[in-house]
Amino acid sequence: MALRLVQVNFKARDDEALGRFWGEVLGWDLSSEGPGVTNVEPPDFTWPDPSAVCVDVVTVPDPETVRYRVHLDLATASEAHRAELVARLEDLGATHADVGQGDVPWTVMADPEGNVFCVLEPREVYRDTGPIAAVVVDCADPRAMARFWDGAIDWTLHEATGERAVLRSAKGVGPYLEFIRAGGEKRWWNRVHLDVMPYAGDDQAAEVARLESLGAASIDIGQGDVSWRCLADPEGNEFCVLNAGG
Repeated sequence: MALRLVQVNFKARDDEALGRFWGEVLGWDLSSEGPGVTNVEPPDFTWPDPSAVCVDVVTVPDPETVRYRVHLDLATASEAHRAELVARLEDLGATHADVGQGDVPWTVMADPEGNVFCVLEPREVYRDTGPIAAVVVDCADPRAMARFWDGAIDWTLHEATGERAVLRSAKGVGPYLEFIRAGGEKRWWNRVHLDVMPYAGDDQAAEVARLESLGAASIDIGQGDVSWRCLADPEGNEFCVLNAGG
């Protein structure tokens, strides 16, 4: 049994507007599976595929406006490309953000609803990831998170230290999943979370049981009667297990 990371889920006040923003930023197409949901995917993309982790934007009544543990890092090919991307982001409604980063070579920004993300300086390791270089999760113990997520999904663990853990699809395509050590106990729910999905023919309930044996916990965040299962990883980060049909 195995799970695959298929998308990053953004909670929003206006899924259509925020979806349009991220579609413009990434150069991806928009679709919708129903009212209140905007899907952002690469052109001609057959979902799911490890070459991209898609973005799913969902309207909720009152998104929190707090510090987030999950964010996107965007890749750039050159310093000129980074400057052009930052300028385009500003034109689209993004703003510069100060999260205490100090003097760093990357640019920290916030989308129109305040979700923080980073525009990275050119890095060779991200040259083939597509527009999203990495999905980044702040955590207290990267090694422990690496153990859990290495067992949870079918990605390859590339690095696990006290400061950083890195996974990527075993096919060597798409963005990285990175766990970065950051202080502070989690006292909020995340506006941005990960969605994982079994392969066709695998049983969702069996996968949930397996995740619980690895240290996950089933949670109720008011989701009601839905086809997915809401869990929290060992550090309390919410994520969803979709059924094999999506």
